[in-house]
Parts: sequence; structure tokens; C-alpha cells
Amino acid sequence: MQEAVLLLVLLGALSEAEALHLIHLPATSNVAENSPPETSVHKFSVKLSASLSPVIPGFPLIINSSPLTEAFRVNGLSGTDFEVVTTGKEQLDFETGPTIFDLQIYVKDDVGVTDLQILTVQVADVNEPPQFLGNLAKGLDLYIVEETNPGFIYQVEAFDPEDTSQNLPLSYFLISPPKNFMMSPNGTLFSTTEFDFEAGHNSYHLVVEVRDSRGLQAATSLRVNIVNINDETPRFTSTTRVYVIPEELGPGTIVANVTAEDPDDKDLTSFLLYSISTLNSYFMINQLTGTIQVAHRLDRDAGELRQNPTISLEVLVKDRPFGGQENRMQITFVVEDINDNPATCTKFTFSIMVPEGAAKGTLLLDLNTVCSDDDSEAPNSQFNFTTPSGLGSSSRFLQDPTSSGKIVLIGDLDYENPSNLAAGNKYTVTIQVQDIAPPYYKSKYHFDLFHEASTLNNIYIYVLTSPENEFPLVFDLPSYVFDISEISPARTRVGQVRASDKDFPQSNVVYSIISGGASVQYPNKFWINPKTGELQLVTKVDYETTPIYILRIQATNGEDTSTVTVTMNILEENDEKPICIPNSYFLAIPVDLKVGTNIQNFRLTCTDRDSSPRSFRYSIGPGNINSHFTFSPNAGSNVTRLLLATPFAYTGGLDKIWDYKLLVYITDDNLLSSRKKAEALVETGTVTLTIRVIPHPTTIITTTSRPKVTYQILRENVYSPSAWYVPFVVTLGSILLLGLLVSLVILLAKAIHRRCPCKTGQHKKPLVKKEEMKTTKREVVVETIQMSTVFDGEAIDPVTGAKYEFSSKTGARKWKDPFARMPKWEESRPQGAAPSRAVSAEGTGPLRSTHKDGDRPSGKAQAEGAGPESGNQDGKPDTPKKGNPALTSRSAPKPHPGK
Repeated sequence: MQEAVLLLVLLGALSEAEALHLIHLPATSNVAENSPPETSVHKFSVKLSASLSPVIPGFPLIINSSPLTEAFRVNGLSGTDFEVVTTGKEQLDFETGPTIFDLQIYVKDDVGVTDLQILTVQVADVNEPPQFLGNLAKGLDLYIVEETNPGFIYQVEAFDPEDTSQNLPLSYFLISPPKNFMMSPNGTLFSTTEFDFEAGHNSYHLVVEVRDSRGLQAATSLRVNIVNINDETPRFTSTTRVYVIPEELGPGTIVANVTAEDPDDKDLTSFLLYSISTLNSYFMINQLTGTIQVAHRLDRDAGELRQNPTISLEVLVKDRPFGGQENRMQITFVVEDINDNPATCTKFTFSIMVPEGAAKGTLLLDLNTVCSDDDSEAPNSQFNFTTPSGLGSSSRFLQDPTSSGKIVLIGDLDYENPSNLAAGNKYTVTIQVQDIAPPYYKSKYHFDLFHEASTLNNIYIYVLTSPENEFPLVFDLPSYVFDISEISPARTRVGQVRASDKDFPQSNVVYSIISGGASVQYPNKFWINPKTGELQLVTKVDYETTPIYILRIQATNGEDTSTVTVTMNILEENDEKPICIPNSYFLAIPVDLKVGTNIQNFRLTCTDRDSSPRSFRYSIGPGNINSHFTFSPNAGSNVTRLLLATPFAYTGGLDKIWDYKLLVYITDDNLLSSRKKAEALVETGTVTLTIRVIPHPTTIITTTSRPKVTYQILRENVYSPSAWYVPFVVTLGSILLLGLLVSLVILLAKAIHRRCPCKTGQHKKPLVKKEEMKTTKREVVVETIQMSTVFDGEAIDPVTGAKYEFSSKTGARKWKDPFARMPKWEESRPQGAAPSRAVSAEGTGPLRSTHKDGDRPSGKAQAEGAGPESGNQDGKPDTPKKGNPALTSRSAPKPHPGK
């Protein structure tokens, strides 16, 4: 409510000259409870503002209510008159729902001026009649079992909507009550008599009325149904107890009909259920109708019926599947004997193969002892043989003596005999076995070798003549020649070969292709039907590839084989489509291209394997809108050019598209201008052309008197899926370039590694351990060459002042004092210079002799308080046989010239 008051204050602050007012609001109005939809609650009008702006459609409207409800809405009566009506969405109930509603009605015009007022709606109480509870208000069905004692049936209940406390009493009455029922004032329904379903009514209709203290009333209907119960025993109505029936009745044959009735349901006999309580396999009863039928074969001459033909049954009838009432009755069936067993034989069918040269009088079969009769009593068990019969057998076969069952040959069985051929060289002899007693069973049908007998009272003898192979298998022609068009589809019939012999019967001939007809793709272009010899195409043939095929056909009948040559001539047809280069192309032309211009010098060159270069004709499909494009020449040549036939007219609106997709048809129909139709098979090839018309670019006006026009030609680079090798080559080249760069880096690293001076001595090992170098004060390492040298001279080194000995013969030198300090000038010797042969050191490392490789060590010696000389057994240094002046000159300084 605070928000509503604040909204009213804000609306009051508007200018009085532009005020929009709701007339007859605020107000209070009443509406009756349970009012139907569209009931008028309150009418009001709208006073327009000074601008006379109309109310916006959809306004006024209820923007809020207290409490919230959808029971009201605003309907428009005119442009300024409105009314509040009920919606029917919510039931207005004085007793159970809110009784006062505050509706906020809001209005707004086109210029945005608004007003808001409150309508208070009060729900008025209306006296309502009583109402029955639940389904009782619509009527109710009640059920009473027959023979039930009189007493309570049902309690009727109702309520008064005005009495919320349920304190006011209600009165109940029966309108026109029958004598069988009564009702108390509190709504209890009683029966006054005992009901009998069979003797009285099945149902009763009652009208119940209820009244409140103010006299308002309501009524409903009750239907009391009497329920029948099963209290009577069924009674049999059929009087027959003994039934005489013949044997061999078929299954399902009705032999008796037992009927009964139920006093409880005299008119509904289908409620009775019949059954046979005696165990038997011969009869069955329909449980609904009581009809007894044959369930199994009744054979008087076999099993238990042969000894006792009487069958006794007990029939049971019930009125319910379970429980209920039932009754029983005994009936008897007597099975009569009939002559139902014909004479039979242990074997009923015989097949005899007789050579065509068999002599007359030959005994073929003896049937004298193979037949009998299964009847147990005469004359039913007696039978005889009839005279042999059969198509073509009367003059060739006979039973001799009569009725003996001995079949002999009396005629000629020559296979090539015309009369025998007419008979098919197969004969059927039928001997009927017939009972002597009625009904004289015998065969009623004729049979041959390829049918089954319908009765076992006949004996069938099939005599077949065996032929001989006397003639060879030959084709009807010495060779075959067939012509076939190269455009014939697969499975086309080419021709037929046929082979046969003069023997009868004709044997089945099997045909096959033993050679010829092969191609690169197919093992054979032709197929022959192995049964009929018909030749068919397996796939299409091509005259340009192979114009003729030679086949070798073989025929065999299981005994003989024959071959024949078949020549297949392929007839040339115009079946090749023209092929043009290029097959598809993209062209871009300016919009002002002159008529007759060869577009970008485009030329189409076409070829056809089975047509001459002068047989082509060119046409453009439906993509040539306004016929802007044409080919010249358009016929009679295999080379043609694309020309602009008509100018473009975009400014006039005639042309609207800028991209043309032309489908060009190239036909090899050899048409000339004077001919109206093709004289032979026509093939058509296609070429796709995409033409883009480049419009005039926008002209930019500059200060110069002559404007310049810039043409911008857009080219689109479209990757074709057929150029698969492009990404492959790019990828492969990238991989090879990357491998080359890696190999160059490895070679450069190796070169740097070899040239670096800081790593040249890493692989060398010192001759003296680190601990020994620290403990030794002075060490002299002398590299010597073991030679038998005699040092016969002595001199002083001018640089160090130390004495050394030398040999005047070999030039070899050695220090006299082994602990003399090495000269300092060796330390300053250039890098890579060869060291001298003998060097003294102060424990810094071993001295090595110089060789060509610069790092291979020679002989070594350490002096620890003794001289560096290496002597032999005589105490003299070894002298080599041959001296090396080069080594001596590099291993020691030259002798002083004065010594």
C-alpha cells in the first residue's frame, strides 16, 4: 500500500492543465458470490487531459490487487467508458475465500499522462442450497445380493455451504418411495423386504431429496440393483443315453449332443460348462455347447475295440469354472464293425529296368505271395487280383496265369521303335487288389512313375527301357558367325549354338567356352548358357579396341564331347563422346567488351575416336542468358573460338547477373545446315565455362580536366583437388631442406671441435701422478734413443752454462749434469714447434720426442740422483749402429766452436 500511495503522490504532482482523471473512482462496489463470468462489478469513465490525447489501447487495467487475484478485469465500453467485470478464473466464495478486494486501476494516454485509483470490491453472501458429497451428486448405483435380510443399505450424506460449522441439521426424504425401501431423516436408507432375483424386479430407482433450515433443497437419484447368486443345480434336458456309431469316423465328427439348463440362468445357457470326467482317447466334448466329437480314430478291428466295442463316458455339467453347482450323467457308445480294411501288400511299388533287347516270355515280377488282408473276419479278409492294366502295357505285359501275380514280357521293347517312342519307353502296369465282400475296395485312379499313390490297395509296376549310346554328339553347323554392335549393353543375346545326337532319349548337353573372348579387364567378354547354348555379352565391347573375337565352344553330354568355332564380328558405332581441351575454364571480361571479340583468345579443341574433325557442332545450354556468347565456327570443325555475340546492358536493366556459368554441348551428329535430324547415333560431350563480367570501377574526379578510370581485375586462385602432388612436393622439399641444414650444423660443430686449442690435450694422461709431482723437488725426464754411442767430447752450453758431452762421430749429445735446469727459451718457443730431444723439467710433466704426428712418445727415463745415461752391461752408454743426424741436431745444441 505504501508504494500505491507514493505513486498517487507522484501522479498528483503533474500539471493540472494536463491532468487525466478516473471518474467514479475511488469507489466501493459489491458483487454476489459465485457470480458467473462477465458479471458487471463497477462502471467508471476517464476524463481526458487538456491535450485530448486518447487512452492507450489496453488501458485502463488492474495493475495490482490486495489480495492478489485474477477474478476481475477491465472491459472497455467506449473511448472513455469502462467497467470492471468478473473473469471466472477464480470462484468468488463468501464462506471460504476473501470477501474484500482492493483493485488498483491504472490509466495512461498517448502523451504519457497517467492516473491511478483504487476500487474496493466486496463479495456479498448468497444463500446456497445443500450439496451431496462426492459422486452422490451425479447419482449412484447400489447393489444388494438376493435373499439378503432387510436392513441397512446406504448412508446418504450432504452438506450446507452456508453452514461452515456444520451445526445446522439437514433433512432427507424419499420422493415417491416404493414399499421395499424407507429412509430416516438423517439419510439412512433401509430395505423392508427380502429380494428374490428370479421372482421380482432386478433393479429399483429411488429419488433422494435433502433440505436445509431455510427450505432450500437438492435432489439426487439412487439405482438399487439386485445381484443374482448361484443357488440352483443344473438339470440335463437330453434324454438319449446310448449311441450306436460306425467305426472309422473322421476326427471332429459329431456323434452326440448333450444339453442342460440352469434354473438360475434359464435364458443364458452359455453359462454352463460341459466336460467328460472319464479318461478316454476317442471322444472330446465342447465345453460350451455340450457337443461330443470324435477325437481319435475308431478302429473296430484293432486294439481294445477288437475285444470290446462298447465305450462308457460320464458327462459333467457345471455352472461355474470353479465351485458352483454341478450335475453328472452316464452315456454309452457302441462301435459297429464295417469292412474298412482293403487288401494290402508288403510292397506296393516296383521299378524294373529292362534292356531293349530282352526276349519275349521273360519273367519280370512275381506278386503271388506279397499281398494280404488285415480284416479279422471273413468275408472282409478275402481278396483277388484284377487283370493288369496300364497305358501301352496290354500288348507288352501279361499276368500268367491269371490272378497269379506273375508278370511276363510278351511284346517288343526296342527303344528306337516308333511305337515305343510314342509310349516314352516307359510303361505302367497296375494290378488292383479287390475285396470279395462289399464295398469291394479297389483302386480308382491311374498312376505313373512320377506320381504318388492315394491308396495302398493297388500295386504299381514301372517298366523302363534302358537305351544304348550309338551316335556321336555334333553341332548343327560346322562354324558360327555372329555380328554384334559395340553399343550393345551387357546381357545382350548374341546368338545360339546347338549340339545333339541321334540317340533317344536326348541327353542333357552342357555348353562352355574353352578359349577366346578374353580382354585385359575381363577373363571373357562373353557368357554361354550351359543348358541352352545361348551366347550373351558379359560387358560392352569396343570396336576400336578389338574388332573381332574368336571363341571355341565345347558341348558334352556326359558320354561324348564336341567343339566348334564361333566368330564374333564387332560392328562399329558412334559411341564415343567428343573430348575437348580445356574441359572447364574461368574467364573474366570487361563489361564494355566489343561484340565479335574472341574472349581472351579462348579456343576449344575437340577430338572423337569414331568421328571426323568436321562432324562437330557446338551449342550453349540455358546458362547463356540473353545470348551474349557464341562459338565461331559453330559446326564443321574441331577447333572453335568463344565470341561475344551481343553487348551487355546492365544500365537498362536487361542484364542483371555478372557471373555466367555456361554448359557447352559438343555433338558429333554430322549435321549440316540443310539436314533436320541426325542420320546415325549421336554422342554429346560437355565443357563448363565460368565467365565473370567486370563492371566499371567507380570514377574518382580529380583537379585535372581529364578523368582517369582505373580497372581492377580480381583473380581468384582456387586450389584444384586434382593437383594432389603440389602439397606432396612442398612437404617433401621442406623435409629435405631441413635435413640438409641439420647436416651442415653437425659438420660445422665437428670442424670447430677439431680447431679449438683448449681441447687438444684433454685425452693425454700425465706420466707422473699428481701426488708424486708434489713430493719430488727436481725431476729430469730424458727421452733418449738407445744407441751404442761413445761420447768422447765435452763442452759448455753458451746459454745455460751447463756442461754436456758429445760424440764426435755421431754428433750425439747429453748433459753431463742430469739435474741441470732446462733453458727458459723452450717455454717461449712458438706453438707447434718441435721440442728438443732432451729437456729438463721441474716436475711439470714428461718430455716427449718429436715425430711427424706430434704426439707419439719415444723412450723415457727418469733420473733420481743418478745420471740420465742409459748404459749397457759394460757401464757405457749404448751406441746405435747408424746415427740420425736430424734427430741429434734437434735434440741438443751445437758444440761450441772452440771446443
